Amino acid sequence: MSTETIKVAIADDHKIFRDGIRMALKEKEYLQILWEAEDGKDLQHKLKLKLPDVILMDIRMPEVDGINAISMIRKEYESLKIIVLTMYDDKEMITKMMEMGANAYLTKTTDPDEIYQAIMSCVKDDFYFNELVNKAVLLKLQHKKNVRQFYPNPVKFSEKEIKILKLIAEDKTTVEISKEVFLSPRTIETIRQNMKQKVGSKTIAGLVMYAMRNKILE
Repeated sequence: MSTETIKVAIADDHKIFRDGIRMALKEKEYLQILWEAEDGKDLQHKLKLKLPDVILMDIRMPEVDGINAISMIRKEYESLKIIVLTMYDDKEMITKMMEMGANAYLTKTTDPDEIYQAIMSCVKDDFYFNELVNKAVLLKLQHKKNVRQFYPNPVKFSEKEIKILKLIAEDKTTVEISKEVFLSPRTIETIRQNMKQKVGSKTIAGLVMYAMRNKILE
């Protein structure tokens, strides 16, 4: 893990919540709260001024909601890590946000230590899958169990790529994966990037969900 400071932004229309998150994270190692946004319009403005590494973002915000904000961010700021931090734990909303390009999905009852863990994981490995996300994805797959595939021409992966995909889905780090498949961490990163490009995904989370939807990880 790099010891460079990770710049974090908070976008939420409740000042009390923003203050609480800022206080909870301010003593965490390697983190800097870069700025806060009180609504979607303020978020768009501040992104143009100073780009963070990670944004903690609510779904329901005035002006521009989180759904539209994620779409905008993925078009203009591909490398920015998006962690949805909201009061909503609706399964359909969770899968929708992850498919749109969120790197992680947490509820506002999440412990600050887990929020910190999610931030570090997203920066290091591009995603953070918790029990909430796993359950939502599995539930969606169960509802679609009679559908053979979701795309007319699903992408073909090599045996090595499928092995790496399975390890990613098991929440293995890049270093752990490299040891299991006997490749360098840099090579693993290259393969991950190539797989994302194959399926047209901006994030590793989107890649994993694509593989799960098309039963590549069975």
